[in-house]
Amino acid sequence: MTAALIHGIILAFGLILPLGAQNVFVFNQGASQPKFRGAVPVIITASLCDALLILLAVLGVSVIVLTVPVLQMVIFSVGIIFLLYMGWSIWNSDPAGLDKEEAALSTRKQILFAMSVSLLNPHAILDTIGVIGTSSLSYAGGERILFTASCIAVSCLWFIGLAVAGRTVGNFDTEGKLLGRINKISAVIIWGVAIYLGIQLYRG
Repeated sequence: MTAALIHGIILAFGLILPLGAQNVFVFNQGASQPKFRGAVPVIITASLCDALLILLAVLGVSVIVLTVPVLQMVIFSVGIIFLLYMGWSIWNSDPAGLDKEEAALSTRKQILFAMSVSLLNPHAILDTIGVIGTSSLSYAGGERILFTASCIAVSCLWFIGLAVAGRTVGNFDTEGKLLGRINKISAVIIWGVAIYLGIQLYRG
């Protein structure tokens, strides 16, 4: 049981640590929101989306994505469009010229964008299926449940930590200059992910 727990924690950290569109977005909202509770929607949405992907991977349901080329193409295409739009929105925001109430995304946009970078990111989906789903096959019964729960818990705690880190940066950046630079970097990273997915789609 202990091995399954440790395995799940290490594996989840290994998958979630690399800087990607999802992590960037959660951090960005932590920094942009005037109060920490304003970032709660993005934390909850990202956590629930990751939990869903992990559960589908462990249950073997999501393996259908790997066996239906048309479905892969649809997910890639929609994901690219969402990422391009999200990058454009973040790039054009101007925290230096607005107060935080105006610069922060609304709850609706937070949820929509968090869902798009979580559920419409084929790279994340395939990683979850290929790594967590495959690794879960080593366990059964209570050990598999513990493995799955540890992966979900790490994901949730990570997003909370990202939002807190963003909030800390936002508190120091009273004029919005640093946040403006973070927005530009965030947009470039998100566009980079979209370009990468476009290349994968073209090659496929």
